Parts: sequence; C-alpha cells; structure tokens
Amino acid sequence: MLKTTLAGLRARKLRLLLTALAITLGVGFITGTFVLTDTMQAGYDQKFAASAGKIAVAVRPGKAPDRRLPAELLTKIRSVSGVTDAHGIVRGDSPLLGKDGRAFGDLPTVGLSLPAAGALRRYDVVAGRAPAAADEAVLHEDTAKSTGHRVGDTVKVLGPDGTPRAFRLVGTVDLGIDGDVSYRGAVGFTSATATAMTGEKGFTEIDVVGPAARDAVATAVGGSYEVLTGRQLGDRLAAENGSDTAVLRIALLLFGLVSLLVSAIVIYNTFTILIAQRMRELALLRCVGATRRQVFGGVVVEAAVVGLAGSLLGLAAGAGLGAAALSLINFLGGDLPVGAFSLGVSTVVVALFAGITVTVVSALLPARAATRVAPIAALRSEPEPGTGRLRIGRPRIAVTVLLGGLGLGLAAVGALVAPTGPSALVMTAVGGALAFLGAIALMPALVRPLARMIGALPARLAGVPGRLAMENSRRAPGRTATTTIALTIGVGLVTLFAVLGASVKATASEMIRAQFPVDYLLQTQVSSDRTIPRALADGLRADPRIGSVAQVRWADGRLDGTERRIGTVTRSAIGTMIKPEPKSGSLTDLRPGTVALHQGVAGDRVAGQSIELTTRQGPKRLTVAAVFAGEVPLPAVLVPERDFDSYFGALGDTAVYLNAKDGVDAVAARSVVDAATKDHPAVRVASAASIKDQFSGAIDTMLMIFGGLLGLAIVIALFGIANTLTLSVVERTRESALLRALGLTRRQLRGMLSVESMIMALIGALTGVVLGTLFGWAATRAVLEGALFRLPYTQILVFMALAALAGLIAAVLPARRAARASIVESLAAE
Repeated sequence: MLKTTLAGLRARKLRLLLTALAITLGVGFITGTFVLTDTMQAGYDQKFAASAGKIAVAVRPGKAPDRRLPAELLTKIRSVSGVTDAHGIVRGDSPLLGKDGRAFGDLPTVGLSLPAAGALRRYDVVAGRAPAAADEAVLHEDTAKSTGHRVGDTVKVLGPDGTPRAFRLVGTVDLGIDGDVSYRGAVGFTSATATAMTGEKGFTEIDVVGPAARDAVATAVGGSYEVLTGRQLGDRLAAENGSDTAVLRIALLLFGLVSLLVSAIVIYNTFTILIAQRMRELALLRCVGATRRQVFGGVVVEAAVVGLAGSLLGLAAGAGLGAAALSLINFLGGDLPVGAFSLGVSTVVVALFAGITVTVVSALLPARAATRVAPIAALRSEPEPGTGRLRIGRPRIAVTVLLGGLGLGLAAVGALVAPTGPSALVMTAVGGALAFLGAIALMPALVRPLARMIGALPARLAGVPGRLAMENSRRAPGRTATTTIALTIGVGLVTLFAVLGASVKATASEMIRAQFPVDYLLQTQVSSDRTIPRALADGLRADPRIGSVAQVRWADGRLDGTERRIGTVTRSAIGTMIKPEPKSGSLTDLRPGTVALHQGVAGDRVAGQSIELTTRQGPKRLTVAAVFAGEVPLPAVLVPERDFDSYFGALGDTAVYLNAKDGVDAVAARSVVDAATKDHPAVRVASAASIKDQFSGAIDTMLMIFGGLLGLAIVIALFGIANTLTLSVVERTRESALLRALGLTRRQLRGMLSVESMIMALIGALTGVVLGTLFGWAATRAVLEGALFRLPYTQILVFMALAALAGLIAAVLPARRAARASIVESLAAE
C-alpha cells in the first residue's frame, strides 16, 4: 500500500505542487519570523555586551531621592583602590536648532557628556572626532542626517535660559541602542559643557574602568546607589531599551497562523477533490484487498509527504525571507542591529511540526471519506464530485445559527454594551472568529445566488463562454465554497483593518477639530519647562491680519490634596475660540475667587460648592463657578487670569492659540506668525492641517504594514483557486473537449475558465468585504468611545478589483492547459 501511495504521488506531482506551495508560504512566514527576531535579538545582545563590556563597574542612582549622582561621588569613586579612571555621564535636555532656526523635533534633543578617548568611550565615532573643547560638539549620526548638518558646520543649541549658543560640529557618533536618543536625537559635549548646556547638577551614571572589584566600589558609594558589573549593565540596558523581541515575534506569528489557517483550507479542498476524482481508483484497491485502514493510511501518508516537502521548502524560503526583511528594514532607515544569522533547531522543529501537522489534519476528513468508497464503485461511472442539488440539512442550519448568532451577539456586546477597552476588543475579536466560522458553514448555500449575481454581467458581456462560466461556478457549491472561504478570510481581515483605520482617522479628525479649533498653535517642545514670553502674544494680537488670540498658562498645584495642573486662559476666548460643554453652572460666572472644573476632575462636585486649591501662595478656598465637559484645550482646573498671576506669579504662556482674521489667506497669516516667532527659536508653530496629516500618515503606514502581512494569506488563497481550477480542468477533460468539438474556440475556452475563476474570487472577496465591514465597525466601537464609522469605499472597490484581477491571473495556467489539450485524446479519456 505504501508503494502504491508513493507511486500515486509521483503520478500526481503536478496536481500536488500548488498544495505544497500553499504550505510553503505559511511555513515560510513563520520561519522568517523566527529568523528575523532571533537575528535581531542576537544583534541587540552583541551590541549591548560590546558597549557595556568596555567598563568594569557602573554606578547608577538606584533608590537615590533625586535620581542623580552628586559630583562628589565621582571624586570618591576615583579614590578607590584599583580604579584607573571614572567618568560621570551628564544627561539632560539640550534643544538643537535645525537649519531653519527652530528647535528640532517634538521633544528636546538629549544632551550628553562624552569622554574623548580611552576605555570609557562606549560609543563609536562615525565621522570626525570626539569633542575636546568647550566650543565643540558632536551629533548622533541619525540626528545629523535628519537636520542636514555635516562635520565642520556650525550648530546652535539652546541653553537652560533659552539663549542659543554656537558650536563647531567636529564629528558624528553612533551611541548604540538607546530608545530615548533614537526618538529625540542627541548632541554630545565635553563634561563641563554638557553640565552648562543641560543645567543638570549631577550624573545619571558613573562608569568605572580598572581592576577594581564591584564590592569595593559598592562599599565606597554606600547602599543608596546601584552598582553593576559591565555584564549586568549590558543586560539592564537591553531590558530598558526594549530589545526583547518577544512582542514583535508574537505579533508576526499571529499573521503566520492566519496564513496556516488559509493553507489548511486550501489543502482540505485539494484533498477533497483528489479523493473524489479517485473514487474508482480507491474502489479498485478495495476490490483487490485493501482495507479501510490501509486506504485511510495511504491518504494520510500522502498528506504527510506533501506537508514535509512544503515545510522543507518553507524553511528555505523563510530563512531567505527573514534575512531579506532585515536588509529591507535597514535599507529604509530602521537601523536594526544584526547579529549572526540565526536558524536554530527550535525554529526548524516548530516549522516542520506546524507544516506537517496542518497538512495531515487538513487531510483527515477527506481520508475518512476515502474509506467509505464501496468496492462496487469501481464498476460504475461517478458524476463530477460536488455537483447536483445542494441540500442544506438541519445540522448545517443549527451550526450556522449557533455560531453566527453567538458571534454577532458577542460582537454587539463588545461594541455597544461593554466599556471601551481591551476586554471589549477581545470580546469583539472572539465574536468575529465565531461569525467567520458560521459563514464557513453557510457558504455552500450562498454560492449559487452570489455566483448568479456576480456572473450576470460577465454572462451578458462574454456571451456563451460567460454563461458557461457562471453555471460552472454554481454547479459544485460545496467545492466553490471551500475554495472561496480562504480568500474570504484574507480579504475580510484586510477590510476590517481598512474600516478600522478609516473610522479611527475620522474620529481623530473630529477630536482634533474639537481640541484644536484654531488655525495655529504656538508652544514649546513637549516636556520642556520653557514658556512663551507674553509679549509674543501681545504683538500678534496687535497685528491687523490676526483675528483672535488666546493665551493659556498653567502651573502645578493641588486640588483638595491631589496634585493637579491649575491654569488660566484669555477670558474672551471662552465661548468663541474654545467652546466647552457646560455641565453645571456657567463659565461666564468665572470671576475672582472662583474656579471652573472639567468633569474628569470634578467628580460629584457641582457649581456653588467650595473647594480647597493649594498654590504657591498657600491654600485658597474657592467656589466652583462651573463644571464643563468635552475634549477642549483647557486646563482641567481653570481660574481667572488675575487670580492665576496672584497664585503663581507672572509666568509665561504655555501655549498660544491663533485665528487669522476673516479674509486673510493662509499664506499671509502664516508669514505673520513666522515673522513674530523668528526671534524665539524654542517656539514651535503647528496647524490643525499639519496635525491631521501627521496622524493620517501614521494610520496609513500601519494599514500598509497590516495589508502587506495579510497579503500573504490572500496569495495563498489565490493558489487555492488556481489549484481548484487546475483539478477541475483535469476533471472536465471530456467536457472541455466536447465543447471544443461543438465549436468553442481555444480562446473562448480560456475565457470561460478565466471568468469562472474571477467569479469564484469575487464570491470570496465580496463575502470578506461584508464580514470585514461589519466587524470593522464593531472593533472601532470597542477601541474608541464615541467613534465615528467611516466606510472606505475607494479601498473596498480596489480590493474587489484586485480580487477579480488575481482570479484572472490564477486561471492563466489551468486555462492554457485546457486549451492546448487534443480534442480526440480528451474525448477518449476516462
């Protein structure tokens, strides 16, 4: 029986090639994920170990109250026996100015002290040299690329007082893996200059070299500080900078599992058709003595061989995929560390186990069906499998109602009842999975009406071949259903993310409109304690091209003992530029001695009650004038302007909101704003349009990544359509020959099969779009409270058009084979 099975494999190697390719792609994705993450992890480990391995001991703040190491501690460490040198790392904010004279980045650039040479230099000089004089500086290489600065240029950096200071750029450096530096950028100085430019009074770390033991340094510094060896520091840096690739691996493996699920459907469908086509062959085996167990085992062995072949190919493809992904990410500027190429034994075992298991499990039901072939079947001719009248039995109806109803119910609860958050999203995801299973159960009943609807236009335009294609797609609803379900899953997930992205963008745009109801926003960098001089807003208010100006200021205080930000805003802006939603009282009653509260901090307080506000002038008893709601750019604790100045002093503005005067075009208004802020390099200018563009760009990038990852599942599904069509062509050899004999040309035959493939692809795509849209809405409601639903019509039409095109491409080889077959030989075929 084994010899018979292997001989059958050799005879049907072309038919099983597409099946092996389906599993190859799924296993390749999983293998590529492990190769990518393992190689990245090796690179992280090597880089951190190499950096920290240059020093003997590192002293860090640990439980120190101010999270800084005092300067005298460096002197004490240098006096320890066995310490040959020590360096205190100064780290703080040093805003770098770009070539446009504005502060670079959304956050202040990191300012660092960098030792010029010796074992304490844990960074690499990419170009030039390290800073050695007070007027010299270096930039992190990525920062230099972003700002366009080169070695030899003059760069300007803001000091603690906001005054720009010029430095000569003497080099660019690679500071290793540092999440803060990667996001904010960095500028390096000598130790004394770093202290002056950052305003920091201590060190964030002291690095020690020499044969000194860790215990000796720990004894010298005392128990308040953390003392680590170089190896321990490397492990700590790896943890602090997020080099653990487990999260990335899990995320990618989820997409790999989707690909394997789609592969399983393709394999199941392929083996179902193959078993149906081999009814007479299996019956003859039964006639000559083969038992049911032997027939079952033969099919399982066949599946295992196909799974092994596909998995081995997937291992090879995945290894190349992982390496290519690393190269592509670094080519696009990702700057990922790359260690030695890693294809571990565990990766090989997991990939082979997944591929073979999925293939064998997918073939179990067809194998069981093979054991039911009666020996008498060898003596009669069987109709094409899957044809005939489809009966929707009670079990299928029960399963569809149970899974579909439960899935829709869970999704509805997650979207409409459960509080917005992770639990609602999980509930929606589970509901979506159940509903997809219900759709799988119902799909055979949907094939014929969907095929008639989708095929109506091709049937009218393509004439006889089009009508034949529509009828062919309807004649075997069970087969068509299992073929198209694979595409339904892929297109459904892509549509879900498209709907989610469009809805999130629409919701965010509405929130930005509510929170940012002005033309321009002036503010300093995020996390910066610098403020905007009040004179800047006064000057803009006097310009005839500016319609309205609102100044916002805030400071830290306490509300009934709880730390809160207390602020004020230009009174005339309330109700005009900024429109909060009143919940209790009225903001027009905000007068000296009163306070307005956002409902998020008000709790159960209402207008008329008194509260205690702690300011720099001590505790103040104030009356609540109003409680307001809405996503508005107001401090949560709002007091009148004069009261704020009395409580906290004449502070500068935290933010300034501007509206251009009616009739003034955007270019003129922006020129006014730019001219006014020219002498204030720390002030950044943003507009509502730019914020929306940035957010939309981030969402679009995310959708491109998800679409690319899910694209593999769609490719596998299309292999399934091509496989089904190929097997169907073999199955309908005599029928195709008869059509040719009756006058159908080769071109018309190819057209018939192409349209049939396109109809199958569109059935799967349409079902996926409907399910994806439904659960995209549910996911949006589960993620965002008060979310707006948006249907991306253009993207959905593109999905459908691409599915139709892919269906036509999938039919190229099967149609070519059918058209090239000899009419006489085909009519004589059994």
